Amino acid sequence: MKETEKQNILRNIPAVDKILQWPELQKFLEQLEQHYVTAIIRYKIDEFRKRILTGEDYDLDFLKNSILCEFKDLVRPYFRRAVNALGIVLHTGLGRAPFSHGIANNLRDASVGYSQLQIDEEGKRADRYRKISQILSLITGAEAGIIVNNNAGATLLILNALAKGKEVIVSRGQLIEIGGAFRIPEIMEQSGATLHEVGATNRTHLENYEEAINENTGALLRVHQSNYRIIGFTKEVSLNELIELGKKHNLPVIDDLGSGALIDLSKYNLPKEPTVQDSVKAGADIICFSGDKLIGGPQCGIIIGKEKIINNIKKNPLTRALRCDKMTNEALEATLQLFLHKEKTLLKNHGVMSILLRPIKDIKRQASLCARKLKKQFSKQLEISLQKDLSEIGGGSLSTEQLPTFVVAVKPKIMAAQDLARALRTCDIPIYGRVSEGVILLDFRTVLRKEEQYIINAFNDVFKTI
Repeated sequence: MKETEKQNILRNIPAVDKILQWPELQKFLEQLEQHYVTAIIRYKIDEFRKRILTGEDYDLDFLKNSILCEFKDLVRPYFRRAVNALGIVLHTGLGRAPFSHGIANNLRDASVGYSQLQIDEEGKRADRYRKISQILSLITGAEAGIIVNNNAGATLLILNALAKGKEVIVSRGQLIEIGGAFRIPEIMEQSGATLHEVGATNRTHLENYEEAINENTGALLRVHQSNYRIIGFTKEVSLNELIELGKKHNLPVIDDLGSGALIDLSKYNLPKEPTVQDSVKAGADIICFSGDKLIGGPQCGIIIGKEKIINNIKKNPLTRALRCDKMTNEALEATLQLFLHKEKTLLKNHGVMSILLRPIKDIKRQASLCARKLKKQFSKQLEISLQKDLSEIGGGSLSTEQLPTFVVAVKPKIMAAQDLARALRTCDIPIYGRVSEGVILLDFRTVLRKEEQYIINAFNDVFKTI
């Protein structure tokens, strides 16, 4: 941009008072305090001025659209429903597990009034973990349970409660990093425990653990490699061997399962994932796993194990800092109650399992219906085709497994695929698909039933403005 053009744009930026008179802003002035409106306008003007001064090529129409979009985004929920057409079942950015059938009703009932969170029938303060612990014990066979805000918090709390100021022995092959740069060594440091690595990345032997045990050892830790696999020349110590070693030296064994599974997935042609019940039967002293992955509930970290250890964890000051609110407790209770039903009923009503086990013919039928509607309404703007593809489970769960699926391939004729994808993501119900070689791919394994209408509506909204 030439200097004269730059100065001309800067001179013609309208004053705040003039912008406040825009007809499009009047509805926001009716809803919001004027000083908030004025502050946002000034911020957007300053932002626009900096863009121009750095040489970016924008005009005053861009400023107007920027201001109006800012107000639109301000008053509508950011945490709103979205359509996951990315084909990643447990997508962290999209809230991981979709809640199972009926849980939304429970949450609504628990949130519109007071909630029986931590009070007993006598009206006295009660143990907020009692009901969750009861169901967890029934499902897993563990003596007791407790929940915190996520599995990273669960790991931190366990290490702090059992091994603060002591060493915790763990295999080098299990020093994992998961999304958000969460690393086991860093959590260990924050907990006050000292990491004692043993073995090599690909091979660790039982004698490596035994040789590392000393008078300052506080616990033995196994971390399940949920989000990667080491193959080839490998060796790892089994949980049973680790538990026997713990008993020999009177050391607690911590089993961090990561995703956690409450049913045997291999029965349904999915890879074998160690179940929580397997760890309990093996005799692990304390076990932790996520509530919002394969369990299919809200974000939380679930801790189960020996009652004596759970009671000590409850008394730990970190427990209050990491505890869950009424909505998390309600959603997890309803999710866990599904696992009390017969497995056929569970698979039908469970949000995650119903997606993982969805018949390919159902996916094709829904994708075909959407493709036909898109062709009928938008043949001038889009090229539409139906294609076979593969979905991912995601969320650090069954990392190497892919599932067959059908995608609706959308190739725009009048704009770039990236621009159309971005426009779809800004709709009232955002549509998230993946872009590959100039084509938007909408994966229907993760598009829930009847959500194809949201996709049609989104394309309608986009093309109305073009």
